[in-house]
Amino acid sequence: MAFKTTRPLRFGDCDPSGIAYFPSYLNILVGVLEDYFASLGFPWRKLIDDRQLGVPTVRLDLTFMKPGLQGDDLEFLLTVHGIGRSSLDLEHQVSANGHVLWTARHRVVATSLDTHKSIEWPEDLRAALTSHLEKTDAHHPAT
Repeated sequence: MAFKTTRPLRFGDCDPSGIAYFPSYLNILVGVLEDYFASLGFPWRKLIDDRQLGVPTVRLDLTFMKPGLQGDDLEFLLTVHGIGRSSLDLEHQVSANGHVLWTARHRVVATSLDTHKSIEWPEDLRAALTSHLEKTDAHHPAT
């Protein structure tokens, strides 16, 4: 089941010509990921404060197709494509005005904020993530 949300592309997210400055996309993407975890019942503040669990990005591959323009409403579609021991593979599609602007393949990893090493997903969080898998054979226990 995909997670969908919309974010405006604001003046501060763009270069002087009104075209999205690509690092701004990454900042917006982090907010979308944070909202996704909150939608599962795991707001980052609780993961960080109560569980000492971080979710850093370890791989991110973006492909840009069209420029985003100041004032666009960016439509984010986040899908879960794989869950490993500590990893989570996501795909993002970002559109505006009916056109795909960019896509991303994204891997995050559960880490201990005490040791900064990868840890297994807690069972309750794994269950929530698993309920959003796009395919049933997407567990890859080696990662």
